[in-house]
Amino acid sequence: MTTAPAHRTLIAGGTVVTRDGTYQDHALVIAGDRIVAVERADSLDVQAGDVLVDARGAVVMPGMIDLHSDYVERMAAPRPTAVMDFRLALREAERELIGHGVTTMYHSLSMYALDAFASNPVRSVEHSRRLIEAIASIHEASHLIHHRFHARYEIDNVERVDELKGYLERGMVHLLSFMDHTPGQGQYRDLEVFRETVKGYSNLDDTQVDALIEKSQTRAKLTMEALEALSAFARHHGVPVASHDDDSSEKLDVAARFGTQISEFPVSLAVAHEARQRGLHTLAGAPNVLLGGSHSNNLSALEAVREGAIDILCSDYYPAALLHAVFQLHREAPLALHDAVALVTCNAADAAGIGHEVGDLAAGKRADVLIVDELADGMPVVRTAFASGVRAFEGRYRHSHHGAVA
Repeated sequence: MTTAPAHRTLIAGGTVVTRDGTYQDHALVIAGDRIVAVERADSLDVQAGDVLVDARGAVVMPGMIDLHSDYVERMAAPRPTAVMDFRLALREAERELIGHGVTTMYHSLSMYALDAFASNPVRSVEHSRRLIEAIASIHEASHLIHHRFHARYEIDNVERVDELKGYLERGMVHLLSFMDHTPGQGQYRDLEVFRETVKGYSNLDDTQVDALIEKSQTRAKLTMEALEALSAFARHHGVPVASHDDDSSEKLDVAARFGTQISEFPVSLAVAHEARQRGLHTLAGAPNVLLGGSHSNNLSALEAVREGAIDILCSDYYPAALLHAVFQLHREAPLALHDAVALVTCNAADAAGIGHEVGDLAAGKRADVLIVDELADGMPVVRTAFASGVRAFEGRYRHSHHGAVA
């Protein structure tokens, strides 16, 4: 018995964005779940059974890879007293994410011992365990995007090390970052910023915030030896490791001891530059680009990308920001389009150790593909999204006509 060849999808006539450049009036050839070729649209050999997709006037780019986003926490618990079914949350999140152009999401779930902001009930031990299990199980059923688990491990969480190691052994963790949100260093090295942030999440007065600061600063933390051992355990299981909120050369020295590959949210331009010089990938938030700066008065992502100090953008807390940041950087930085796209595709894939599989429109790669239009006002929108060669999203914009109901 012979196996029927996989049907082909031909995405033709658009500007195809690869790791190395942009190619106008080209076509992307997909067979099954893989990219077969990128070739000139006018040289396409259209065969019987081929599905032809018209991409004229559009940008054809890889599906975006979001290495750090706590968005699912908000989908799972939109209010402090409203915890939704986690399967429902993941289903609804992926429907939104594919429309934003995210085809691979590293759900960044926090494993805290003390959450100073008490910002989301999903961060409780019980709920975080259930959501981690839900992320692992969604691939056993129909799904739209590729779901991954980014374990954000707070270093004062001395009780859950064995639990984390169990997830690592079971192949449930795809990225591990070590966090230290102790006020007075890192993201909150300015205590006034910390105080204002806490008050934004709670009704605490100054005395209560001061007590919280003291409690946080005096809590026991994992020893350097324990952290090194945990990092080595993760890397042994093929999981890349990231540092978080690096604020000095000394912090980068510590990250080097962990075998860190990614510096998430370096807090200053100087530290971001040094991290890149040390061979680390550096990650900043796309909302930072759109807002013109950090909500914590730290590094400006726009400036850092311009200077080559940041090579990855993540959505952090707002997935819609990714695509908009790419096109804003292309227009205003200005970056070549393929360099702007690389921030959310091949660079992220390389950092996460999946660059052999995704992140570029190259032959043999998984066919996670976006067709992106720019509306008349310059806003980029996803027209069509493919995940593993399957058309997973279609968006059609309408025009209003004078005197008619649109």
